[in-house]
Amino acid sequence: MPPRPRFDRRAPVRELPNINDRINYPKLRVVDADGTQLGVIQREEALEVAKERELDLVLVSEKADPPVCRIMDYGKFKFEQEKKAKEAKKKSHQTEVKEVKMRYKIDQHDYDVRIGHAIRFLKAGDKVKCTVIFRGREIQHTSLAETLLRRMAKDLEEQAEVQQAPKREGRNMIMFLTPRKTPLIKKEQKDSPPVRTVRTISTRPRAAASKVVSRTNNREN
Repeated sequence: MPPRPRFDRRAPVRELPNINDRINYPKLRVVDADGTQLGVIQREEALEVAKERELDLVLVSEKADPPVCRIMDYGKFKFEQEKKAKEAKKKSHQTEVKEVKMRYKIDQHDYDVRIGHAIRFLKAGDKVKCTVIFRGREIQHTSLAETLLRRMAKDLEEQAEVQQAPKREGRNMIMFLTPRKTPLIKKEQKDSPPVRTVRTISTRPRAAASKVVSRTNNREN
C-alpha cells in the first residue's frame, strides 16, 4: 500500500516583482519617470538614479536585449493596476441564462411573481428562459401555453426582446428573452406628430401704455 501523501504546511511561494535589488542584469536600458530615455547603463548606476529620485527601478521587459527598466513609483503603479483590474472585472459581466418555470393554468399572483423574477434577471444583464411545463394530458393545450408566453413577452417588452419565439421542446414549451439594448418606442409615440411650441405675445403692456398716453393728453387739454 503506497504511503499517504503528507499535508504540505508551507506557505505558497509568491512571485516577487522584479524591482530595485531583485534585478540581476548587469546592463539595462533605462527609461526615466517622465519618459526620457537614459540609454543603456550599468545596473548600479540605474539604481543610484532611482534612489536619487526617491523612486523604484522596475523591470518592464525582461526579453529585450538589454532588458528594459523604468524608474517609477512602484507602489502607486501597483495600486493603479489593481484599480483598473477591479473596474474591468465589474464591467465584464458573464451572461447567464436564468429560468422561469410555470404552468399554463398559473394564477395572476404567481404570474406577477414570475414577472418580477424575470425583470430582476434582465436588469442584471442575464437572459431569461421562460418555460411552461405540461403534465399528463396538459400537453394537448400547447396553444394556451403559447398564448401565456406571448403575454409574458408583451408584459416584459420594455425590458426584454424575444430572442427565440415560443417553441415546444419535449413536454415543455420554452421562450428565450434577452435584455433590451435599445429603448422601446411604442406605436402611439411613433405615430404622434411632434409637439410644436406656440409663442404667445401678451397685449397687456400695450393697453397699459395707451392708457398712460390718454391720461397725459387729458392733462394737457
